[in-house]
Formats: sequence, structure tokens, C-alpha cells
Amino acid sequence: MASQEEIFKILKDKFGEAIREVRLEAVDPFTVFDPDIVEELCLFSRDDPRLRFDLLSLISAVDYPASPPRAEGAGGSPPRSPEGAGNPGGRIEVVYFLDSSVHKHRLILKAILDRDNPRIRTVENVWRAADWHEREAFDLMGVIFEGHHNLVRILCAEDWEGHPLRKDYVIPDTYHGIKNVVY
Repeated sequence: MASQEEIFKILKDKFGEAIREVRLEAVDPFTVFDPDIVEELCLFSRDDPRLRFDLLSLISAVDYPASPPRAEGAGGSPPRSPEGAGNPGGRIEVVYFLDSSVHKHRLILKAILDRDNPRIRTVENVWRAADWHEREAFDLMGVIFEGHHNLVRILCAEDWEGHPLRKDYVIPDTYHGIKNVVY
């Protein structure tokens, strides 16, 4: 079993600057990577004998809408962004949880996407399980997984409007004349 430090070093040595950030001190250590390398990174993580991440446990997406401007002297720190410049247009993070049944270690990868046009390549060619995970992230958060063989809604009706897990989503009063009940 490789340590998190060893895993992240292997990735940094292979992908260089495309590994944008490594957070070893986080409760669940993770790395942020350039979305353009998602397929190559995932194939490498699966196939490299030191890593062997043969199981995609989860793909999730997290919505970070644009932050309102803070008044000078207001408490708190601005949200992180890949460039560290605040959060002017908002972002969506796509998070991949990978496990190795061979080495018994875990890897968490994050891609930061533009909230207004969240697009990233599919990894269903790497792990077949990505099919439904990506469809769920598309349906509920609006992430477009380019190259996906069947990127259609999986939980909401086909004609549903919007993406219900976005923080700015407004629940419609009715759907085809049926009142939506909100508790």
C-alpha cells in the first residue's frame, strides 16, 4: 500500500504542472488536476502497477456559485479557486474517488470547471461504472461529459428543466399540472 505522499509524487512526476494542487493535510487528502488530462490521468492511475486504481467508487460534483463581493473589513476568507483569485464566476468541482483492490489504497481527484459551461471528457472508457455516475452528475448538476455514449437524465424526467442540486435551483410550482410539494 502506497502512502498518499507516494501516490501524489508518482502523479506529479508523470503529469507535472497539470497536477495543480495537492492537499495532504485535508481530512481526505486530494489532488486538483487540469481537466484536459482527465482520460490520461485516469488510465495511468488504473494501469500503473504502483497504483492500480481498478475501482471507480464514485464521481460526484459540487456547486460553488459566484460569491457576492465582500465589504472591506468583512470577516472570513474568500473561497478557493484554482488561481487563488476568489470565485468571480463560480465553479463546479467534479470529484473522482478511486480505490485499489490490489494495493488497498485510495485516491481522490478533483477537476475544477467553469460553472457556466462545466465540461470534461468522460472516463467511461476507463471504468464502465462511470456511465451512471456521469449521468447523475449531468442530470443533477449539469456537468457535460464529452464523449459519453448516452448522456441523458437518469433521475429526473427527460423534460425536466434545470439541475436540482445546483445551489441556485428554484423548484417549479408545478410539473405537467401536478403541484410540486415542498416540505
